[in-house]
Amino acid sequence: MKTLEKKMKNQANMSIIPYIMAGDGGLEQLEERLLFLEHAGATVIEVGIPFSDPVADGPIIQAAGLRALQKKVNLEQIIAVLKNSQVKVPLVIMSYFQPIFHYGVETFFSQLHNSPVKGLIIPDLPFEHQDYLTPFLKKSDIALVQLISLTSSPARIQELIANAEGFIYTVTVNGTTGEKIAFDQRINQQLKLVKSQTNLPVLAGFGVSTLEHVENFSKFCDGVIIGSKVVKMFAEKQEEELAKFLQIAKEVPKH
Repeated sequence: MKTLEKKMKNQANMSIIPYIMAGDGGLEQLEERLLFLEHAGATVIEVGIPFSDPVADGPIIQAAGLRALQKKVNLEQIIAVLKNSQVKVPLVIMSYFQPIFHYGVETFFSQLHNSPVKGLIIPDLPFEHQDYLTPFLKKSDIALVQLISLTSSPARIQELIANAEGFIYTVTVNGTTGEKIAFDQRINQQLKLVKSQTNLPVLAGFGVSTLEHVENFSKFCDGVIIGSKVVKMFAEKQEEELAKFLQIAKEVPKH
Protein backbone atom coordinates (compact mmCIF):
# COMPACT_ATOMS: atom_id res chain seq x y z
CA MET A 1 0.00 0.00 0.00
CA LYS A 2 1.42 3.35 -1.03
CA THR A 3 1.73 6.23 1.44
CA LEU A 4 -1.11 8.22 -0.11
CA GLU A 5 -3.70 5.47 0.34
CA LYS A 6 -2.46 4.71 3.86
CA LYS A 7 -2.81 8.37 4.85
CA MET A 8 -6.39 8.57 3.55
CA LYS A 9 -7.53 5.33 5.12
CA ASN A 10 -6.41 6.49 8.55
CA GLN A 11 -8.86 9.41 8.53
CA ALA A 12 -11.93 9.22 10.79
CA ASN A 13 -13.28 12.44 9.30
CA MET A 14 -13.48 13.63 5.73
CA SER A 15 -10.12 13.94 4.00
CA ILE A 16 -9.60 17.55 2.97
CA ILE A 17 -7.30 18.25 0.03
CA PRO A 18 -6.78 21.93 -0.75
CA TYR A 19 -5.27 22.81 -4.13
CA ILE A 20 -2.78 25.57 -4.77
CA MET A 21 -1.07 26.73 -7.94
CA ALA A 22 2.69 26.58 -7.53
CA GLY A 23 4.25 29.96 -8.17
CA ASP A 24 1.07 32.00 -7.79
CA GLY A 25 2.20 34.94 -5.70
CA GLY A 26 5.81 34.04 -6.50
CA LEU A 27 7.74 30.82 -6.01
CA GLU A 28 8.88 32.07 -2.61
CA GLN A 29 5.25 31.74 -1.45
CA LEU A 30 5.04 28.02 -2.20
CA GLU A 31 6.61 26.55 0.93
CA GLU A 32 4.89 29.13 3.12
CA ARG A 33 1.50 28.20 1.69
CA LEU A 34 2.14 24.47 2.03
CA LEU A 35 2.94 24.89 5.72
CA PHE A 36 -0.08 27.16 6.16
CA LEU A 37 -2.43 24.55 4.66
CA GLU A 38 -0.89 21.75 6.70
CA HIS A 39 -1.35 23.78 9.87
CA ALA A 40 -4.97 24.50 8.88
CA GLY A 41 -5.71 20.77 8.75
CA ALA A 42 -5.10 19.60 5.20
CA THR A 43 -4.96 15.82 4.91
CA VAL A 44 -3.03 16.05 1.64
CA ILE A 45 -2.13 19.09 -0.47
CA GLU A 46 -2.52 19.19 -4.25
CA VAL A 47 0.05 21.33 -6.03
CA GLY A 48 -0.77 22.56 -9.53
CA ILE A 49 1.94 23.05 -12.13
CA PRO A 50 1.34 26.19 -14.22
CA PHE A 51 0.71 25.41 -17.88
CA SER A 52 -0.26 27.65 -20.78
CA ASP A 53 -2.90 25.33 -22.30
CA PRO A 54 -4.95 23.80 -19.47
CA VAL A 55 -8.07 21.81 -20.40
CA ALA A 56 -9.58 21.12 -16.97
CA ASP A 57 -8.98 24.43 -15.21
CA GLY A 58 -11.71 27.03 -14.79
CA PRO A 59 -11.10 30.80 -14.87
CA ILE A 60 -9.82 31.17 -11.27
CA ILE A 61 -7.16 28.48 -11.61
CA GLN A 62 -6.31 29.54 -15.16
CA ALA A 63 -5.64 33.05 -13.90
CA ALA A 64 -3.44 31.68 -11.10
CA GLY A 65 -1.47 29.66 -13.64
CA LEU A 66 -0.94 32.72 -15.82
CA ARG A 67 0.25 34.74 -12.81
CA ALA A 68 2.78 32.01 -12.04
CA LEU A 69 3.97 31.83 -15.66
CA GLN A 70 4.39 35.60 -15.72
CA LYS A 71 6.83 35.17 -12.85
CA LYS A 72 8.79 32.65 -14.99
CA VAL A 73 8.09 29.77 -12.61
CA ASN A 74 8.97 26.39 -14.12
CA LEU A 75 8.76 22.72 -13.19
CA GLU A 76 12.44 22.42 -12.25
CA GLN A 77 12.13 25.24 -9.72
CA ILE A 78 8.92 23.80 -8.29
CA ILE A 79 10.43 20.34 -7.83
CA ALA A 80 13.39 21.89 -6.02
CA VAL A 81 11.01 23.51 -3.51
CA LEU A 82 8.89 20.38 -3.06
CA LYS A 83 11.92 18.13 -2.55
CA ASN A 84 13.07 20.23 0.35
CA SER A 85 9.66 21.03 1.79
CA GLN A 86 9.22 20.62 5.53
CA VAL A 87 5.55 19.60 5.29
CA LYS A 88 4.63 16.26 6.85
CA VAL A 89 1.42 15.63 4.91
CA PRO A 90 1.69 13.99 1.47
CA LEU A 91 1.74 16.21 -1.60
CA VAL A 92 0.08 15.42 -4.92
CA ILE A 93 1.26 17.09 -8.10
CA MET A 94 -1.46 18.04 -10.62
CA SER A 95 0.14 18.61 -13.99
CA TYR A 96 -0.66 18.23 -17.63
CA PHE A 97 1.54 15.69 -19.38
CA GLN A 98 3.47 18.04 -21.65
CA PRO A 99 5.54 19.73 -18.88
CA ILE A 100 6.51 16.33 -17.45
CA PHE A 101 7.33 14.89 -20.88
CA HIS A 102 9.38 17.97 -21.77
CA TYR A 103 11.21 17.79 -18.45
CA GLY A 104 11.90 14.08 -18.89
CA VAL A 105 9.76 11.41 -17.24
CA GLU A 106 12.70 9.50 -15.76
CA THR A 107 14.28 12.67 -14.39
CA PHE A 108 10.94 13.77 -12.99
CA PHE A 109 10.50 10.58 -10.97
CA SER A 110 14.13 10.33 -9.89
CA GLN A 111 14.13 13.86 -8.53
CA LEU A 112 10.95 13.24 -6.54
CA HIS A 113 12.38 10.14 -4.88
CA ASN A 114 12.23 10.47 -1.08
CA SER A 115 10.30 13.73 -1.36
CA PRO A 116 6.88 14.55 0.19
CA VAL A 117 5.30 14.06 -3.27
CA LYS A 118 3.28 10.85 -3.05
CA GLY A 119 0.73 11.28 -5.80
CA LEU A 120 0.31 12.46 -9.35
CA ILE A 121 -2.79 13.68 -11.23
CA ILE A 122 -2.52 14.13 -15.01
CA PRO A 123 -5.98 14.97 -16.38
CA ASP A 124 -4.98 14.91 -20.05
CA LEU A 125 -3.15 11.57 -19.99
CA PRO A 126 -5.62 8.90 -21.19
CA PHE A 127 -5.66 5.58 -19.37
CA GLU A 128 -4.47 3.89 -22.58
CA HIS A 129 -1.24 5.94 -22.51
CA GLN A 130 -0.39 5.63 -18.84
CA ASP A 131 2.29 3.08 -19.69
CA TYR A 132 4.53 6.11 -20.28
CA LEU A 133 4.69 6.24 -16.49
CA THR A 134 4.08 2.66 -15.36
CA PRO A 135 7.75 1.54 -15.15
CA PHE A 136 8.57 4.50 -12.92
CA LEU A 137 5.43 4.24 -10.80
CA LYS A 138 6.20 0.60 -10.00
CA LYS A 139 9.57 1.61 -8.56
CA SER A 140 8.26 4.56 -6.56
CA ASP A 141 5.95 5.48 -3.69
CA ILE A 142 4.07 7.84 -6.02
CA ALA A 143 0.47 6.88 -6.84
CA LEU A 144 -1.09 7.81 -10.17
CA VAL A 145 -4.59 8.98 -9.23
CA GLN A 146 -7.35 7.93 -11.63
CA LEU A 147 -10.15 10.35 -12.50
CA ILE A 148 -13.73 9.19 -12.99
CA SER A 149 -16.29 11.57 -14.49
CA LEU A 150 -20.06 11.68 -14.79
CA THR A 151 -19.69 10.52 -18.38
CA SER A 152 -17.54 7.47 -17.53
CA SER A 153 -19.35 4.28 -18.54
CA PRO A 154 -19.74 1.40 -16.03
CA ALA A 155 -17.14 -0.60 -17.98
CA ARG A 156 -14.72 2.33 -17.96
CA ILE A 157 -15.24 2.85 -14.23
CA GLN A 158 -14.37 -0.79 -13.56
CA GLU A 159 -11.26 -0.48 -15.72
CA LEU A 160 -10.09 2.67 -13.94
CA ILE A 161 -10.77 1.23 -10.49
CA ALA A 162 -8.89 -1.97 -11.30
CA ASN A 163 -5.80 0.09 -12.03
CA ALA A 164 -6.23 2.75 -9.37
CA GLU A 165 -3.90 3.55 -6.51
CA GLY A 166 -3.78 6.25 -3.83
CA PHE A 167 -7.39 7.35 -4.12
CA ILE A 168 -10.11 7.74 -6.73
CA TYR A 169 -10.77 11.29 -7.92
CA THR A 170 -14.44 11.58 -8.86
CA VAL A 171 -15.09 14.68 -10.96
CA THR A 172 -18.36 16.24 -9.82
CA VAL A 173 -19.24 18.27 -12.91
CA ASN A 174 -19.19 18.02 -16.68
CA GLY A 175 -16.85 20.94 -17.24
CA THR A 176 -13.93 22.74 -15.72
CA THR A 177 -13.01 23.61 -12.15
CA GLY A 178 -14.70 26.49 -10.34
CA GLU A 179 -16.84 27.35 -7.36
CA LYS A 180 -20.38 25.95 -7.64
CA ILE A 181 -23.68 26.78 -5.97
CA ALA A 182 -25.28 23.38 -6.57
CA PHE A 183 -24.43 20.05 -8.17
CA ASP A 184 -26.23 17.66 -10.47
CA GLN A 185 -27.78 15.09 -8.13
CA ARG A 186 -26.41 12.33 -10.35
CA ILE A 187 -23.03 12.88 -8.70
CA ASN A 188 -24.26 11.41 -5.41
CA GLN A 189 -25.28 8.20 -7.18
CA GLN A 190 -21.97 8.17 -9.05
CA LEU A 191 -20.04 8.43 -5.79
CA LYS A 192 -22.10 5.61 -4.25
CA LEU A 193 -21.45 3.44 -7.30
CA VAL A 194 -17.70 4.04 -7.23
CA LYS A 195 -17.54 3.49 -3.44
CA SER A 196 -19.34 0.16 -3.85
CA GLN A 197 -16.66 -1.10 -6.22
CA THR A 198 -13.43 -0.22 -4.45
CA ASN A 199 -11.70 -0.26 -1.08
CA LEU A 200 -9.66 2.76 -2.08
CA PRO A 201 -10.66 6.15 -0.65
CA VAL A 202 -13.04 7.98 -2.99
CA LEU A 203 -12.87 11.78 -3.18
CA ALA A 204 -15.04 14.39 -4.88
CA GLY A 205 -13.51 17.34 -6.68
CA PHE A 206 -14.36 20.27 -9.00
CA GLY A 207 -16.63 22.98 -7.64
CA VAL A 208 -16.44 22.04 -3.95
CA SER A 209 -16.43 25.39 -2.19
CA THR A 210 -18.76 25.45 0.84
CA LEU A 211 -19.19 23.58 4.11
CA GLU A 212 -22.60 22.45 2.83
CA HIS A 213 -20.85 20.77 -0.09
CA VAL A 214 -18.45 18.99 2.29
CA GLU A 215 -21.31 17.84 4.51
CA ASN A 216 -23.31 16.56 1.52
CA PHE A 217 -20.39 14.62 0.06
CA SER A 218 -19.57 13.14 3.48
CA LYS A 219 -22.66 10.92 2.98
CA PHE A 220 -21.24 9.44 -0.20
CA CYS A 221 -17.43 9.52 -0.18
CA ASP A 222 -14.27 9.86 1.91
CA GLY A 223 -13.13 13.38 1.20
CA VAL A 224 -13.10 16.41 -1.05
CA ILE A 225 -10.64 18.40 -3.13
CA ILE A 226 -11.08 22.16 -2.82
CA GLY A 227 -9.35 24.16 -5.55
CA SER A 228 -10.76 27.41 -6.86
CA LYS A 229 -11.95 28.60 -3.45
CA VAL A 230 -8.48 28.12 -1.94
CA VAL A 231 -6.71 29.76 -4.89
CA LYS A 232 -9.10 32.72 -4.79
CA MET A 233 -8.75 33.23 -1.03
CA PHE A 234 -4.96 33.22 -1.23
CA ALA A 235 -5.09 35.70 -4.12
CA GLU A 236 -7.41 37.97 -2.12
CA LYS A 237 -5.26 37.58 1.01
CA GLN A 238 -8.09 36.01 3.03
CA GLU A 239 -5.78 33.60 4.84
CA GLU A 240 -7.54 33.94 8.19
CA GLU A 241 -10.94 33.08 6.68
CA LEU A 242 -9.38 30.24 4.69
CA ALA A 243 -7.83 28.71 7.80
CA LYS A 244 -11.18 28.85 9.62
CA PHE A 245 -12.96 27.24 6.66
CA LEU A 246 -10.46 24.38 6.43
CA GLN A 247 -10.41 23.82 10.19
CA ILE A 248 -14.21 23.42 10.26
CA ALA A 249 -14.24 21.27 7.10
CA LYS A 250 -11.73 18.80 8.53
CA GLU A 251 -14.07 18.12 11.46
CA VAL A 252 -16.87 16.86 9.21
CA PRO A 253 -17.22 13.12 9.94
CA LYS A 254 -17.52 10.45 7.29
CA HIS A 255 -20.89 8.70 7.33
